[in-house]
Amino acid sequence: MVEAINGEGSATTRDADGSGRGVHEALGVHRLVPVVVLDDAKDAGGLADALVAGGLPVAEVTFRTAAAADAIAAMSARGDMLVGAGTVLNAAQVDAAVDAGASYVVSPGLSRAVVERCHERGVLALPGAVTASEVMAALELGVTTVKFFPAGTSGGAPALKALAAPFGDVTFVPTGGIGPKNLHEYLSIPAVHAVGGSWMVPRDPVRSGKFDEVQSLVAEAVALLGKEA
Repeated sequence: MVEAINGEGSATTRDADGSGRGVHEALGVHRLVPVVVLDDAKDAGGLADALVAGGLPVAEVTFRTAAAADAIAAMSARGDMLVGAGTVLNAAQVDAAVDAGASYVVSPGLSRAVVERCHERGVLALPGAVTASEVMAALELGVTTVKFFPAGTSGGAPALKALAAPFGDVTFVPTGGIGPKNLHEYLSIPAVHAVGGSWMVPRDPVRSGKFDEVQSLVAEAVALLGKEA
């Protein structure tokens, strides 16, 4: 079970038993994971406010900038969000993310070292996989939900649907090239657990502190999610 869950069903911390099941379930409840790039950790609070107020208390903060760990710490400390780390490439970044408070770890590809460290630290691992061989390798590591990335340039929804067909127990979180116009194509696939996207958290408005604009985009995404799910 998850140690804390808010009224909307969002996990606010890691699973007490280290299984990742509760966090996994919470991602499936929200169905949409904002993929966030923060250039300055001081913007984390305003962005978190916008996500929560917009109705989507979830974030995948990518390790593409030096601000990632501090931003994760600020957002996870609130207690009303499910915060994960993205673009995690090695075990050291897993440690930095988990130490900062990340509840799940997302990688662009499949790394045994990353997955095993996630298991050791008791957080959910979502490694990238776009081929049958990669999915099978993930299964051998005990992973049953993978990130389909980059979705748009890997064949899109039709390719994901075909890839999922032989793997009845595997679910996917497609990310990359997904927006309002094609969101429903992915959500309509039974094997899709959630969808990652960045269109509701554009980098420039976040950097400029235009959090009212971000909140509006988040609310629009949530409304679209409701219509298409």
